[in-house]
Amino acid sequence: MLQFEFYNPVQIVFGEGQIAKLATLVPEKARVLVLYGGGSIKKNGTYTEVMDALKNHSVAEFSGIEANPTYETMMKAVVQIKAEKIDFLLAVGGGSVIDGTKFAAAAAVYEGDPWEIFTTGGQYIKAALPLGAVLTLPATGSEMNNGSVITRSETKTKLPFMNRHVFPQFAVLDPTKTYSLPARQIANGAVDAFVHVVEQYLTYPANAPVQDRFAESLLQTLIEVGPQALATPHDYTVRSNLMWAATMALNGLIGAGVPQDWATHLLGHELTALYNIDHAQTLAIILPSMLNVRRAAKREKLLQYADRVWGIKEGSEDARIDAAIAKTRDFFEAMGVKTRMRDYGLEVSAINAVLEQLKAHGMVALGERGDVDLATSKLVLEGSY
Repeated sequence: MLQFEFYNPVQIVFGEGQIAKLATLVPEKARVLVLYGGGSIKKNGTYTEVMDALKNHSVAEFSGIEANPTYETMMKAVVQIKAEKIDFLLAVGGGSVIDGTKFAAAAAVYEGDPWEIFTTGGQYIKAALPLGAVLTLPATGSEMNNGSVITRSETKTKLPFMNRHVFPQFAVLDPTKTYSLPARQIANGAVDAFVHVVEQYLTYPANAPVQDRFAESLLQTLIEVGPQALATPHDYTVRSNLMWAATMALNGLIGAGVPQDWATHLLGHELTALYNIDHAQTLAIILPSMLNVRRAAKREKLLQYADRVWGIKEGSEDARIDAAIAKTRDFFEAMGVKTRMRDYGLEVSAINAVLEQLKAHGMVALGERGDVDLATSKLVLEGSY
């Protein structure tokens, strides 16, 4: 096992009706800005519950955060935060709203150019406004980690940052708030969580059986409850397990002490930035080809994945790896998430466009060993078409 530090201060408040606890979770004298996306939280009652819980607080609102949050929109929030002397942020929505809120929390007190937060990976953040979250879409795990990804529309650049100062103080997870979500969002959420686990698990052995078996249990849970969540939208038990699995997939625990990949995400980010394809859809496009192209470097863990996650025990090693990759693609397709670039109307020219963006952003040595160069990325993209 590799050396590691694990730190996660986020208080999780889980279950139906727990939004009411915002009354005490949010500091009594705080000047609160509630940030959200479109109108879905008003249609499903979440907005009303949040505002009722905060009726004795000073509350302002910021809406319109996109499904892929943009730097331009979140800078408008920063202007409002400063003008109204806001001192606590509450994100109400999915990972995009929470990611955007994390950036706003840091940017509002950042001394330099806020875009530096992304170009430096967040390493120079010295402080951030406190924030909390009310999760309405299980997917990204942003409610329980210190990461954020934002797109700058002007340059079609999508970059992440991480910093301890932007951990939410708390996250309220009410599975009933997922009942009204469209099937596409539930499917995307399950796929996103699945690939989060894979990025931390499917690398090379590190003698970390605790992390491995925890990761495998999350993958098996997502394989089981993902289709159930689509078939029975109002099943509280199913939605609870999907929500908790997505949170646990990226709260730092299964990634502690093991090598991590993230090449699939970084290629996917470029597809989203260029063509506005849903984040999870880009992951479903890239991952099967990524595993196939890099099968030699990932051989031991791919065989373990085939055995422990999919129960594939017969056949040659290559046949088992082929079957595991096929099962992965089949799972995404069964969730209604297509796995080829051409499925989304992209032309072959998109491959070179993505490669140019990877080069421009310095993404030329990706993966757990830093060996995913542009030539490898080209093979992956060609296999994804």
